[in-house]
Amino acid sequence: MDRQWSTACVAAAFGCGAALALFAAKRPYKPAKVWSPPANVGGKFGGLNRPTAGPRQEKELERGKHPIQLYSMGTPNGVKVTILLEELVERMPGFEYDAWLTKIDGAQFDSGFVAVNPNSKIPCMLHYTGATWNQPTRVFESGAIMLYLCEQFDKDHVFLPTEPRLRAECLSWLMFQMGSGPYVGGGGFGHFYQYAPVKIEYCVNRATMELKRLLDVLDRHLGGKSGGLSSGGPYMCGAQYTIADMALWPWFGALALGRLYGDSATYLDIESYTHVMAWAKRINERPAVQRGRMVNRTWGPTTEQVPNRHSRADFQGKTLPKAPVHGVSKVFGS
Repeated sequence: MDRQWSTACVAAAFGCGAALALFAAKRPYKPAKVWSPPANVGGKFGGLNRPTAGPRQEKELERGKHPIQLYSMGTPNGVKVTILLEELVERMPGFEYDAWLTKIDGAQFDSGFVAVNPNSKIPCMLHYTGATWNQPTRVFESGAIMLYLCEQFDKDHVFLPTEPRLRAECLSWLMFQMGSGPYVGGGGFGHFYQYAPVKIEYCVNRATMELKRLLDVLDRHLGGKSGGLSSGGPYMCGAQYTIADMALWPWFGALALGRLYGDSATYLDIESYTHVMAWAKRINERPAVQRGRMVNRTWGPTTEQVPNRHSRADFQGKTLPKAPVHGVSKVFGS
């Protein structure tokens, strides 16, 4: 049975029709001496998977008028960055940015995009400055983008502390998110629970076990049981709201608020993580967070979508997503 479950797990993860057929026939799966790509790839995103990197088609990136050019989509990894950008917009009257929708249906393999991020993942960013207006600084990986933006624009250190111990806490929780994200999403729970072509008990249980452990790590920390300088909330770094919160919230906050993976909040008994729930609801109320969720978003009510964002005016008439906390909605510009 162990070999059968292993075959199913591989099949669910990579959409391998041949492995699924072997499992269905209850035949043991034996890896080949040298792996070769399966001929029949299934699953929601399986058609995009290849074992090679690099561009697949020639297409240049669009460019707006602002120094910051973001190429992204309103998934959790993209929302991490747009939340920070909207927080900076609130604090800096002259700050603006362009955010171009990059759908992860193949556009991430355009030559222009790959030139900015060789790994073909959203988000990625170009920063044009006076000295490098024709040779911008490229930044990829959401955590790296957030650190870069703080170093360049958060001159008051509101979102990235300078006190050595608190800065270490902030960076530690930021890296915790970067490491745990795949277990929540496409490499773990989100895939096996929601997207895999077949639901395999072993795979779902394994991914759920790890996700619930991660939720408990956060709940204990926010509840004051993890030790360290920042334990006890109300934010990940104590009293200061930082990029650690912005990075964690689009994944764990969205789970807590029932916005990810169907009925996963019920399945995970998310209400039992009371400190995570309180933290998620608290951050959900921030206007910059609610705007950040809209940027590069192309699903849900059209009043909650800003597919391409170029100025503050793009939010005029848009409705703040309903907060499960109070069940209220607001309209920008009203």
